[in-house]
Amino acid sequence: MSTGVGPYLRVPVGHDPERWRTFGSEKTLVVAARTVTSTVRVLESLPALLRNDSRVAVVFAYDSTSAFNDGVLDLLEDAGCRVMPWAQLGTITPDLIVTASENVDVPQSDCPVLVLPHGIGFQKLVPDSRTARTRLSGAVSDSLLETGRAWLAVSHPDQEEQLLAAHPKAGGRTLVIGDPCFDELAASLPEAASFQRALGVARGQRLVVLSSTWGPTSLLGRDPELPARLLSELPCDEYRVAAIVHPNVWSAHGTWQIRTVLAGALEAGLLLMPTVHAWRSALVAADAVIGDHGSVTLYGAALGKPVLLAAFGEDSVPGTAIGRLGRAAPRLDPREDLRGQVDSVITGHSPALHEPISRTAFAQAGQASARLRTALYRLLKLAEPGSAPPRARTLPHPDPPATDVTSWTVESTAVRGGDGQWTVAVRRYPAAVSCARGESTEVDVYLHLACDEEERDRQLTESASVLVCRRPARTTVGAIGWLRDTLSRFPGCRLAATALGKGCFLVGLADGRIVEATVTGPAVDPGLPAAVVYTCLRAGLRWDGVFVTVRIGAREEDIGLRLRNPPPGTAAPPR
Repeated sequence: MSTGVGPYLRVPVGHDPERWRTFGSEKTLVVAARTVTSTVRVLESLPALLRNDSRVAVVFAYDSTSAFNDGVLDLLEDAGCRVMPWAQLGTITPDLIVTASENVDVPQSDCPVLVLPHGIGFQKLVPDSRTARTRLSGAVSDSLLETGRAWLAVSHPDQEEQLLAAHPKAGGRTLVIGDPCFDELAASLPEAASFQRALGVARGQRLVVLSSTWGPTSLLGRDPELPARLLSELPCDEYRVAAIVHPNVWSAHGTWQIRTVLAGALEAGLLLMPTVHAWRSALVAADAVIGDHGSVTLYGAALGKPVLLAAFGEDSVPGTAIGRLGRAAPRLDPREDLRGQVDSVITGHSPALHEPISRTAFAQAGQASARLRTALYRLLKLAEPGSAPPRARTLPHPDPPATDVTSWTVESTAVRGGDGQWTVAVRRYPAAVSCARGESTEVDVYLHLACDEEERDRQLTESASVLVCRRPARTTVGAIGWLRDTLSRFPGCRLAATALGKGCFLVGLADGRIVEATVTGPAVDPGLPAAVVYTCLRAGLRWDGVFVTVRIGAREEDIGLRLRNPPPGTAAPPR
């Protein structure tokens, strides 16, 4: 059977490796890499344990037998790992095998096997690749336990009791370590605001994170259209939506299929997080988590995030921490107002709400890496380094994975205050998912379609009432030229808007008049002042030499409007 990797390695293992290697290693550690999920967990944990220690040679053995093996070799290559074919593992004598996959069929030898969790405990029943039955995820086979070689790292003593009940032969073979992944998530909570900025979440916006495990009972398995519907109901100036999808979904279906299924949501600005590493920063940044019975949802609850359950499969194991979360967390009703449910769970939330559940999932808080290093070196029969035990570090800042939204359906209303100043409330929704939203039932609401100049759907652009250019013009002359050219090319357009920089915008009307809009406060894109001018036109309000308040959610800014040198013969604006 082909392994998908090249010939046998010579260095650091193989025939006569001492002749070729540079580091004088005393021990050899083999990482058994079978799935992306399990391989990532080892890659995230191991560097801190072996930091600055050349005594341990590390090589990765690729096991291609999993249904979810796609992506493992790419992951190892990107990380710069030395990879040997699985068949070579039986020809060498490693001192320790480490894996986060309980389903690895290791060759017979006296070498100990350290099995790390790739999620949180034993909380899910999954298909058994060797039989037609299901098995407890995370639990190694009895045959490996009978050899006395296996050691299972767990994050809480309750998991020891659960494992012993299901697999009595695991008695004495568990190590209560804690959870290095959770320790890093918790250590990074003070960086939540900076992570939001890195993801492109603006001040005043809320970040809603969707989390889906794999399988037919998962969030995406039950309701693959939920991301698009959610984006259609959350105004994009007030919310951003991210999705964390289990690596097994990526391995089984592929990037192309996932992006095709979620195409509308992606065009609507969905932040589809990369399957490796970056999901952790997004979870830390979340203002709310909509999830299922996967580990990411439980991590979110343990971090103090508001949680809504959009799915919860019968393949979850009762009595586990995730089982308790399934009974405690509110359910998302897909038939009801999604925005109302999101706002309600955020405003009514206490960060300590799910703390009792968290205490049943994670022990030894902040100490997992230190305890894991001690266990690792004990199994290697090597003195632990004299350096300080590894501490949980802050996660790196994520890169924004989103495609810019380039078209919006815009709803606006105008209300006059007691001081005589008008307030225009603007809500913009991505046009790519507008069909999932339906028509507004509010009275006195002005509706229009707005498109960025980079919108690729020509039919949308030709139907738009408002066209915008978000790239600031270098000069006023250039901005006016863009306005005139755009309005000439799209005769159905009522107005066009472009940025001049430093809070100044030009809005061109179809009759040739140009309005200068000056915005106080944080930067906005031209679509907002354009929506204000559009509303003034529709409502017959004065828009020359006035200030109008624009309201976006709970945020308010003043916009100054004045007419720039109206061309001869044009009608004066309403007073």
